[in-house]
Amino acid sequence: MLEYNVYSKVDGNEDLVLLHGIGGNSNVFYKQLKYYREYFNVITIHLPGHGNSPALEAYGENFSQNVVAQEVLKTLDFLEVDRAHFVGVSLGSVILHHLMKISPHRVTSAVLAGAITRFNLFSKFLLFVGRTIKSITPHFWIYYLFAHIIMPKANHKKSRDTFIVEAKKMRREDFIGWFNTFSKVAHSYDLVPKLTKRIPKLYVSGSEDHLFINTLQKDIKHDVSATFKMIEKCGHVCNIERYKEFNEITIDFLKGNCKVKSAKQIS
Repeated sequence: MLEYNVYSKVDGNEDLVLLHGIGGNSNVFYKQLKYYREYFNVITIHLPGHGNSPALEAYGENFSQNVVAQEVLKTLDFLEVDRAHFVGVSLGSVILHHLMKISPHRVTSAVLAGAITRFNLFSKFLLFVGRTIKSITPHFWIYYLFAHIIMPKANHKKSRDTFIVEAKKMRREDFIGWFNTFSKVAHSYDLVPKLTKRIPKLYVSGSEDHLFINTLQKDIKHDVSATFKMIEKCGHVCNIERYKEFNEITIDFLKGNCKVKSAKQIS
């Protein structure tokens, strides 16, 4: 069972599930929890290898991003949540793409922040470097290097530092296990536009998310149910760096896709 927390369980409110990125945990949503809890029953889930969720070795050689999506669904089954809204950040967006493909009926709407659909040439080069040095280098050094390349500017420092602090809690074996799945990222988005036409999707990226934003914008042009919002002068982890704009954009979207309006939303 993945570790989870449930906030503000209120009758009449719909459920909202938050999925974090690699090395982070649910603490990366600290700027959203207060606002989301006013309208939704919020569930945070720690992905395998994070927090007190099972280590990757528990899944043996079968570990994959698709398996993680299935584990998220098992956790929701345990909580008796049949259908929910989702917010995924960075790697969380990759898992959310898998989840929408295997169980689209479980997703009311989806927010994908700092979303990754595939890697560009420079990103692929970085992965090659990481694979080359991962066996001889402390894993935290790789994460630290990648964090500074993905979020290089001074205004990215707060979100970069947040992820670095949380990544220190991650075991080497778990980080390397996740790192080894990165080559399959493109498969996570494959067929999403075709299989998830009925799911409203909002992609939110910072204008300075230089490794991922261009490929993302090209890919989602083919998705009739996807909309895109750009936050200016903002990097990869836009939910921390420009949280006020992010909260406003995402709450409006999520509220607009609620099937049943809560008392708070009606007022």
